[in-house]
Amino acid sequence: MANLPDFMKYKDKFSESGFVEKISRVAKRAGSKLVYAALVLYYTLESPKVSLKEKAYIIGALGYLISPLDVVPDAIPIAGLGDDLAVLMYVLQRVWVDVSDDVKEKAKAKLSAWFDDDEIVQADDVFSSEPTETPV
Repeated sequence: MANLPDFMKYKDKFSESGFVEKISRVAKRAGSKLVYAALVLYYTLESPKVSLKEKAYIIGALGYLISPLDVVPDAIPIAGLGDDLAVLMYVLQRVWVDVSDDVKEKAKAKLSAWFDDDEIVQADDVFSSEPTETPV
């Protein structure tokens, strides 16, 4: 991915409480795909399959997400969370082979705290740039 911000400088911004607060606050505005990606990365931090280097990338990405001082401020409608999503997706693609089905299911289950079933479907193909169609 080209033109990613230097999200690794945000490693020290990550905290569990900061992550939970940010996700809770922006969930609906961010959309289920961004929240699902963030939750998968968050839960992947607990996995022994993931190297320390990859965990550092995850912490950097999550720190970038919760930092109020990222490249495009989150308060800007639509674009504000676009850079956050790009960083999350970049890191998620790096670690996806090490993400267990349990982590994916745990993240999906947590989505139900903020989204309806028809919104959760949007996260089914997390790497698709097209919205998932909801069956009629």
